[in-house]
Formats: sequence, C-alpha cells, structure tokens
Amino acid sequence: MTIRVLLADDQALLRSAFRVLVDSESDMEVVGEASDGAEAVRLTKEREADVVLMDIRMPGTDGLAATRLISADPSLVHVRVVILTTFEVDDYVVQALRAGASGFLGKGSEPEELLSAIRLAAGGEALLSPTATKGLIARFLAQGDLGDAGRDPARTERLDALTSREREVLVQVAGGHSNDEIAERLEVSPLTVKTHVNRAMAKLGARDRAQLVVIAYESGLVRPRTD
Repeated sequence: MTIRVLLADDQALLRSAFRVLVDSESDMEVVGEASDGAEAVRLTKEREADVVLMDIRMPGTDGLAATRLISADPSLVHVRVVILTTFEVDDYVVQALRAGASGFLGKGSEPEELLSAIRLAAGGEALLSPTATKGLIARFLAQGDLGDAGRDPARTERLDALTSREREVLVQVAGGHSNDEIAERLEVSPLTVKTHVNRAMAKLGARDRAQLVVIAYESGLVRPRTD
C-alpha cells in the first residue's frame, strides 16, 4: 500500500527537497503541494492524502487552523497531520496537538527520521516515542496554560469510564512508550495493550495516541516533568 503524502509549506525550496526524498521511497508518493493552509485542506480532500506534512507558519490560513479543519472533517478521519516545526513557538505546538495533529517533527531532522515519521503516522502511531520528543511534549504542555481554564472538565470526567488497566496503559502511552514496551512493563501481550489503547481512545474521543497523551496531561492523570 502506497502512502499518499501532501506537503504544506510556504517555502517552495523546502517542498522540493521533501518531494525528492518522499518520492524516492517505494512505499510512498507526494500527491500534492500547498503553500498555505486553505490550499492544504482543499488538496487533502481532492488528492485523498493519507499524511499531511504541515508547516505551522504560513500566510493566510496557517497550519494550526488547517490542522483543526482537517481533524474536524468527518470525511478526513483517516488523515494524519504531522506538524513541521523549528521548536521555537511552544504554544503553537501545544495547540496543534490539541487541534488533532498526530505529532511533530523538527525541520532539521535527518531524512530517515522524516520518512519514519510518515510511516508511523500512516500506521496510526504518534510521533511521541523518542526521548527528546517526550521531553518537549511535557515541557510544551507545562508551559501551555494548563491551569483551571486550560483543562477540559469533560475529559477529566470521562477518565471515570476507563478501567484501572486502561488508566495504567494510558499513563504508559503518555510516557511515550510503544505497545511492545508497555507490554513488557505490564507483563501482558502487545495485542492486549493495543486493545486497551483502542478502548481508551474510543472512550475519550481521541483520534490517535497523540491525542491520548494530550488528554492524559490536560486531565491531570499525568503531570508534566519540571526538570
């Protein structure tokens, strides 16, 4: 199965570099390029993209608004958005994750990291497993105004619907651990972990694992590290 990738960035040179890299892989292809958020949303629908590499800062409709529009569209429920960032604007990254992004990647990442990110996103995984990224997520959420006004009481109440094992798995997911790692930690099978993760996503209304992490922090189930 070929992963259909849409590139959304206002820098044509950067899009060209990404296109060459993505098209060099046998299991993925670039199906379109967008220079702003509005065009990204339109082309995501028209070209039936699976994964959108989305820059945050673009003219007109920015990447954050475009991510929110894609995530809110029932016809695009299968689409995964990977935010491309320089890690300089913490609040934007937090908002992007809340808007439905499956994760984020630094523009200075190695080519293999970008290709891996596309495959992970297409497979329904969140780009939260590397240690450095886990630390960034925690720091962004800690700095992203998660006081009483920033929390979602409905999400906190929905945690009551989780079983004790689902809560335990959710804590591990929020720590950035893969299904295999969680299985080893909890001494269960990876399939059992996957089942718990899917049930937690359904009960909490999360699109993917990235959203589970945000919910875990926003509900207070997991506290951001301060070190």
